[in-house]
Amino acid sequence: MSPARRPAARKIAAAVLVAGLGVSAAACSSSKSSKDAAAPAGGDGPVTISVACEPPTSQAKQRAEWLQDVATFEKANPDITIHGVDTYPCENTATFTAQLKAGTEPDVFHMYFTDLNQVLDAGQAADITSYVNDTTVPGFSDLAPSAMAAVTAGKTVYALPTGIYTQGLIINRKLFQQAGLNPDQPPTTWADVEKDAKAIAALGNGIYGYGEYSAGNNGGWHFSSEVDANGGQMVGGDGKAAFDAQPATEVLQALHQMRFVDGSMSPTQQLKWGDLQKQMGAGKLGMYIAAPDDIYNVIVPQDGGNVDDYGVGPLPSTSGTPAGSLSGGDALAFNKHDTPAQIRAGVKFVAFSELTPGQGQFNYARTKADGLPVGFPEPLDWVGATSAKNEQLKAASQTVDTAHFKTFVDAQEKGMGEPTDAQAVYKTLDATMLSVLQDPNADISSLLKTAQTQVNTLLANAS
Repeated sequence: MSPARRPAARKIAAAVLVAGLGVSAAACSSSKSSKDAAAPAGGDGPVTISVACEPPTSQAKQRAEWLQDVATFEKANPDITIHGVDTYPCENTATFTAQLKAGTEPDVFHMYFTDLNQVLDAGQAADITSYVNDTTVPGFSDLAPSAMAAVTAGKTVYALPTGIYTQGLIINRKLFQQAGLNPDQPPTTWADVEKDAKAIAALGNGIYGYGEYSAGNNGGWHFSSEVDANGGQMVGGDGKAAFDAQPATEVLQALHQMRFVDGSMSPTQQLKWGDLQKQMGAGKLGMYIAAPDDIYNVIVPQDGGNVDDYGVGPLPSTSGTPAGSLSGGDALAFNKHDTPAQIRAGVKFVAFSELTPGQGQFNYARTKADGLPVGFPEPLDWVGATSAKNEQLKAASQTVDTAHFKTFVDAQEKGMGEPTDAQAVYKTLDATMLSVLQDPNADISSLLKTAQTQVNTLLANAS
C-alpha cells in the first residue's frame, strides 16, 4: 500500500488477484495512434517529463542512486530531460485524489494496483498498449501475469507494474532475545503473538510488544490482510462484505487483548504508515505486520535500525498456517495529457530505472557498494528467463542473512489481492480498528456489523 522503495513499495511472487478491473476503456484515457506509437524513443527531438517518486532527502543513498540513474539515462538519451518529483510517502491518498480531480499529476505518476479504477474513472490515464513490448521494455513478456492484469482493463494497458507484495510479521530479533524468546521461530498463531508481545513489553523502558495501524487507510489495510491470513475474506463471491465472521472477530479479539488486558500495545493509537517503522528502528517495538521491504527501505536507511536486528515470519492466524495474505503492488502510469514523445520517453526511463535486472532499482552490486542490504526475500516482477537473470544477480551481491526470513519464505503465502474499492473499504475499517484499540469496552460484533453495512453501501455504489 505504501510506497517506500524507488518508486515501488513492495513485491511478491504470489499471484495478485485484483478485483474490479472491468472498467470500460472508453471511460478513461486518451489513446495514442499506432502511427504515433511507432516512432522510436529518442527520435522526437527535445522532450521533458516529470516523474513521480524521486526518493526523499531523508533516504540519502537511495536519492543519490536515483539521481545517478537519471544522469546516466540523460547522457545516453541527450534529447530527454527527467524532472523528478520528490514526495514522501510517494502517494498520499487524499493528495492523489485531488491531483486526479485537477489533472495535475506528473507526466509519469505512481498508482497502487487498487487505484486503477479511480484513475480510469477520472480519465487521467493514457493508453500505452502500443508503446510497450519486448523492444521498448526488454523482458516485457516475462512480467508477472498477475501484475500485468492489475494495470490492464480489457486489452488496454495503462501502466507498467514496478512491484508486487504480500505481508508477514516483522520482528525485532534483538528484543526477542532480550525477552528470552527464539528469534528464529517467530510466532505463527495469534495466541503466540499475544504471549510473545507480553514478554517483550515486560522489558519496560517504553518498549511494546506489538503495534498496529488505525489511521490513513492503513488500519483497514492491515485488517484485510490479517483476515485473509485467518481464513476469512473481505468481500465474498456475491460482491458483498464478508468480514462479519469468526476469522475477523478472532483478529480483533487478539488486538483488544494485547491492548487492554496484556498492556503489550502502546496506549498511543491512531497510528499511520511510518509510525511503526520509527518505533521499530528505535528499538521500541517487538512486532508488526508489513512486507519485508519496510526493513531495507525505511527502518534501516531512514529510521536508523540495524539490518541484523530484524526478521520476518508469516502472517499470524488462529491455526498457525496463514490461509493467504492481502497482495497488491505499485505501478507507474502516464498522464492522459502526455504527448506521444513524452510517453515514449517515459516508457524508456521506466524500463531503464525500474524494470531491468542489473540496473536502477535492481542494480544489486551498487546497492551493496553503497552499504545497503541485498538479498531480502522479495517477490519477482518477472517469470521465466528474466526472473532467473535477476535472481542470479541478486545472489551474487547477497549481504543479508536469509535465515532471518526462513519461516516467511517457507510459508509460501497465497496472494489474495485487495478488495473492490479498496481504499474506501480501508478508510471505513480504520474506524473499526481505532475503536478496538481505544475503547476498553469495544463491542466487536457490533463494530463489525456497522462496518459491514457501510462497506456494502460502498460496494453497491461502486458497482
